[in-house]
Amino acid sequence: MTADDLDAVCELEARAYEFPWSRAIIGGCTTVSYRIWLGTVPGETQHVCQGFLSVAAGEAHILNVGVEPDRQGQGFGTALLNHLISDATELGAGQMFLEVRASNVPAIQMYLNRGFNEIGRRPGYYPAATGREDALVFALELGLE
Repeated sequence: MTADDLDAVCELEARAYEFPWSRAIIGGCTTVSYRIWLGTVPGETQHVCQGFLSVAAGEAHILNVGVEPDRQGQGFGTALLNHLISDATELGAGQMFLEVRASNVPAIQMYLNRGFNEIGRRPGYYPAATGREDALVFALELGLE
């Protein structure tokens, strides 16, 4: 991601989530050592998925994964996840962590299919239309594949 991509990233975030990250949060991610990846389709100008990754002290944290709503279920999330895992492994991370909404069954299945294990729950972690929603915490040991 470059500064020129900020508008498009914010727009995809707003389409993909009921409670999207703000422009200030997304912009702030560009000022630290987060790795922000945009997935594209050859011949198309707009990116279809995006992922935010933090790697430090031998650990990787997937902070956000978003896929265009009309492109979900077509493998873009899985391809991006695989890229994030490869990137983290190349940077020397031994473990990867993430949080996911307890109600996000397709994402949960994608993480389980890729070998992640549920290791915890964060009560009331996410905003929800009716208050707060729990996050499931997942982990993956890297370099064991």
